[in-house]
Amino acid sequence: MLARSTSRAIVTDRCASLGCSVCRGIDSAIKQELERLARVRRYAAGETVFGEEEEIPFVGNVVSGVLRMQKTIPDGRQQIVGLLVPSDMFGRVFSHRSQVSIEAATPVTLCCYSRRAFEALLGRFPALEHRMLLSILDELDAAQDWMMLLGCQTVMERVATFLLIVRGRSPGLSAPAPNRPTSYEIEVPINRRDMAAYLGTTAESISRSIQEMARQGVLRIADACHFEILNERQLIWLSGRGEAERRPERQLLIA
Repeated sequence: MLARSTSRAIVTDRCASLGCSVCRGIDSAIKQELERLARVRRYAAGETVFGEEEEIPFVGNVVSGVLRMQKTIPDGRQQIVGLLVPSDMFGRVFSHRSQVSIEAATPVTLCCYSRRAFEALLGRFPALEHRMLLSILDELDAAQDWMMLLGCQTVMERVATFLLIVRGRSPGLSAPAPNRPTSYEIEVPINRRDMAAYLGTTAESISRSIQEMARQGVLRIADACHFEILNERQLIWLSGRGEAERRPERQLLIA
């Protein structure tokens, strides 16, 4: 797919409004440089941004949509190892080749910068390099959440943990339910097939777990991707996590 360009100022303003890891809190001089370099790329669901072991031509932030990160295992199958949602950064600086394949799980809009030009900016602006370091630390936190999710013994625990991560990850995926201040609505940003691959189970098992949560009064199903969480304390219990262990998740991914 041929990527299209748009106003660079609009791109970085949008990234800043999302709280993107790099654009957050930058000064005007750095912002001007990013605006000069920024280009918009749009991909349809299923398209590849760059493949595993391919050269990384650009890095950037997700403006809208969801990217999935995949690795190929020795028998040829692919395993989803991470999801990138709006505000997340993708790509790897100071590395010529990608360790994962990055594909569009949904239609996506990306704010992109030439990798080499972005690396040069990091050398010129220590504050930007600092933001990158914080972004990498966020990824390490996300890796811990991923390890916790993989440690769940049952599909129910995995699904409940995943919903909690979505809840904590982004205000754009969660909002208070109208007229019900003690509940909230969440949007699962991927389809059941991708969710099953991410959680290491089947779409049918996920559906059964969600239906059971609905029967227990933990959530209400609006449609396949939208849910109203009615009892967060019970959802935490189903995840196998104690209330004291709960903290805001930063990302859905590992790199």
